[in-house]
Amino acid sequence: MPRANFRKPTLLSRLVRRIIMVLYRLKGWKLDGDLPDIDKFVIAGAPHTSNWDFVFFIGATAEKGVQPNFMGKHTLFQGMIRNFMFDMGGIPVDRRRRANVTQQIAEEFAAREHLALVIAAEGTRSTDGSWKSGFYHIARAANVPIVPAYVNNETMTLGFGPAIVPTESYGETLAEIARFMQSKLPGYKRFDILEKQAQRLIEEEKADG
Repeated sequence: MPRANFRKPTLLSRLVRRIIMVLYRLKGWKLDGDLPDIDKFVIAGAPHTSNWDFVFFIGATAEKGVQPNFMGKHTLFQGMIRNFMFDMGGIPVDRRRRANVTQQIAEEFAAREHLALVIAAEGTRSTDGSWKSGFYHIARAANVPIVPAYVNNETMTLGFGPAIVPTESYGETLAEIARFMQSKLPGYKRFDILEKQAQRLIEEEKADG
């Protein structure tokens, strides 16, 4: 997978990061919990309700001394914006490759000393609260833990949970994440749906033997 050579970050990326930090601080966001003191992990964030979510995740992780990474279509890492995308933490994925996205990202984890990959686990803002399984499969393939992260727009709080080692059971892993999310936003509809999704998966896994 292509990577940027060691060099000074672009002026544009430095300016964008400064603007993001200014916006983050002006909004008055508060942090709840700490990121784990480990080199590699997947951050599974929810709920995804605004285009500003990733901006605030960048601000929050920067405040904790971590530069987050994200996945992007490989065509975005070409031409004039190539270096900018790398500087902002982008990791290109090429769906034309024989290796699927999970394998490509697992290779990237193996090649790096530090990697904190942010994934919007719900997939889209229009979700009912069900999570996509990509974050889980990536964490399993890369042999790294999952750090659940939540956003509470009412209290302007962004929080991180404990690192969770994904087991062979997606349902059980999701249930553990759901319990953390529910503890932070009890009664929140999307997390109620997440909890039900986890229980359904556990039942299906038991039925499959």
